[in-house]
Amino acid sequence: MATHADVDHVQGLSRAKQLLRTTTTSHALAATPLEQGDRLKTFAEIAAQGIDLEMPAVKVDRLIDQGDTIRVGALTLEVWHTPGHTDSQLAFRMGDLLFSGDNIYRDGCVGAIDAHHGSDIPAFIQSLRQIQQSDVKWLLPSHGPIFRKDDALLQRTIQRLEGYSRMADFGTCAVDWPLMDEWEQEILEGKFPRE
Repeated sequence: MATHADVDHVQGLSRAKQLLRTTTTSHALAATPLEQGDRLKTFAEIAAQGIDLEMPAVKVDRLIDQGDTIRVGALTLEVWHTPGHTDSQLAFRMGDLLFSGDNIYRDGCVGAIDAHHGSDIPAFIQSLRQIQQSDVKWLLPSHGPIFRKDDALLQRTIQRLEGYSRMADFGTCAVDWPLMDEWEQEILEGKFPRE
């Protein structure tokens, strides 16, 4: 299963499928990048940083989405669609545990926010709220240590992302930039530059 289509999560999926003679499962929004071996959307290629990784294409056999369940032996995983880091980010609940992908880490950081990658800050906030409002007890992120769900940590992270959504620093991932509204109003009012 692919939690999302980032190279650090799926680079070996094609080989694993071949060796284990199994199927591949993902969210519909991850299927095309996986099947095309899309090096840009998967972060396998970031020329400005000298990143140039292989991204073997893999056929997706099964699509899953919010509310689906997956049986693994005697275990059942509930699928959560938690977009934000990517449009296809999935998390998997098993009892009190949430395999939380790149949604949040123990230090309050989140998966990279990048427009060409499919990041969406308002969707990220909603996904974090879904985690916060759930009764899961433990978060198992894709990177870093397992940790007890901490609603205060989640709230601080949500507030930080709400700020990001109104900052030019986040380019097209921002929903607006209040400074531009202020400036336009100042122009309309004939105000001179502030000293």
